[in-house]
Amino acid sequence: MGDFTILLVEDDLDVREALAEALRDEGYGVECAGDGEQALTYLRGGGRPGLILLDLMMPRMSGSEFRMVQKVDPALRHLPVVLLSADGRMEEKARALETDGAIRKPIDLDQLLSTISRFNKTAS
Repeated sequence: MGDFTILLVEDDLDVREALAEALRDEGYGVECAGDGEQALTYLRGGGRPGLILLDLMMPRMSGSEFRMVQKVDPALRHLPVVLLSADGRMEEKARALETDGAIRKPIDLDQLLSTISRFNKTAS
């Protein structure tokens, strides 16, 4: 898996740390951001994850706000995004934000790993 990095954008520290640890245990590189602003700072600093896991509800800059900025930035708009949310209208929001997928919280790790594998072209 080696070169496949995931950017995990999640404001809940416990959720973020548990998810990052689970993904690292699976062999993925994981970078973390606490909100959309931190995620943009990472990406504008040259970070190029193979996938962005994006929480919807966050302080400072929400997942929706992040996605609006990302979609109009030519350097960032090609990066795949999967929404993470407990929102009952998650699928609808995922379509509206033109994301590449959506996973309901609490997160089912098997579902998450199977979703990630769709984007991980480095897996054999």
